Amino acid sequence: MSRTSEHQNIVAPLPPEPPDAPATPALPHSCAPAPAGDVAGTPAEGAAGTPAEGAAGPPAEGAPGGPAATAPRRRRVRLVGIDAARGLALIGMMSVHLIDPATSDNDVSLAWALSNGTASALFALLAGVGIAFSTGGRRPPTGRAWRAGALSLLTRAVIIGAIGLVLGYVVGVTDAAVILAYYGVLFALAIPFLRLSTRGLVVAAAAAALVMPLVSYAARSAIDPVGASNPTLTDLVTDPLGLMSRLTLTGVFPALVWISYLLAGMAVGRSLLSSRRVAGMIMLLGVALALASSLLSMLLLTVGGLSSRLRSDALQTMDFEVYQDTLTWGPSGTTPTNSPWWLVAMAPHSGSPLDLAFTIGVALAVLGACLLLGRGLQPLLLPLAAAGSMTLTLYGAHLLLVAAPFPGGVLTWVGQVVLVVAFAVVWNRHRLRGPLEELVWRATDAVRRKVLGGGEPRRTATGH
Repeated sequence: MSRTSEHQNIVAPLPPEPPDAPATPALPHSCAPAPAGDVAGTPAEGAAGTPAEGAAGPPAEGAPGGPAATAPRRRRVRLVGIDAARGLALIGMMSVHLIDPATSDNDVSLAWALSNGTASALFALLAGVGIAFSTGGRRPPTGRAWRAGALSLLTRAVIIGAIGLVLGYVVGVTDAAVILAYYGVLFALAIPFLRLSTRGLVVAAAAAALVMPLVSYAARSAIDPVGASNPTLTDLVTDPLGLMSRLTLTGVFPALVWISYLLAGMAVGRSLLSSRRVAGMIMLLGVALALASSLLSMLLLTVGGLSSRLRSDALQTMDFEVYQDTLTWGPSGTTPTNSPWWLVAMAPHSGSPLDLAFTIGVALAVLGACLLLGRGLQPLLLPLAAAGSMTLTLYGAHLLLVAAPFPGGVLTWVGQVVLVVAFAVVWNRHRLRGPLEELVWRATDAVRRKVLGGGEPRRTATGH
């Protein structure tokens, strides 16, 4: 059976309030009340439950200092539910890497059923949310603000992609498929969509989820299979075209198909997430989308008779056991090309249109639920949200632990979860960003300031 891997959104916590804002107490970590406007941070909401002034990103072109320069400042509260959702995605990915996918009876394990394909989709959708936050929030960027957002996002893509290519030397694909190089391509592909409104992003996400799997199927049918391995810097030098083909079409997280997750997340990020009504609608829409896609796939395969056609086509080129395993455990990121009817199935982590719809629905439902819980149960969610605020650092550390010669299993998973959460809580008592998040933020913020004509770099609450 193939073991796919679930991965994460790269996010940097928020910078402190400008000097002219009202003073706030020292923050235990970035998910507690904090200022907004980071390169890929979580937005803040005002005391009245509306987005705080200036929380949406860089100042608009032609308005020195942006709205925050003239409007009264309000106390800002970080939307802890978004970081909590990132924390859940991280824990789900860790469970797929460490817990056996099968039970002693060879049934699908609970960890695999809950996380395979869904944790990585949640990561990717939240990546889109972060992109929206860093490029205008509810208001799409224009003019110089768009150029600043585009160039800072491209810088972010290069850094994260490079980190992924370096990790490819250390982490074997049988241990985990490293998503970061794919993320680099995804972030670059998001640039042309930065100016779209929420409605435009919803339409683009739906079109990508429907069309790109068909394009991928047709293109891969004419491409020889590529051996599974994590991409490295060596591939970039020796076979750049083959590497790009893997990152966009044939790999575990093909960017041309996965762009639908990113666009859906950007649409969510352009919404008023501080509203209980909006959070509830996101959750209900996610539940409805997941149920509808599951029902449609079942009807097409059973009542529509496509299951027998799929089986007949597939068994011409694969053994029955491989066919059954593909349906049960899922392929490694792409549908097989021996039958077009794979595109109506919902094999986990397959990238078929209905699989994309289902996993987008699950991701929306989880995010909406976390946003609602974050309003009333914020103290209980803070440890999970602390881990979610530095997933790039913790994901990288987890991959290094997975590559080490340690046994897997439930106890190892529990130990790693406790370790990463404890590290995040302690680290965030002194710093607003994780180590790798700080690296990405400094580089992208420098690019943004240069394009916008900003002055000295902003400091964090700890003065670094």
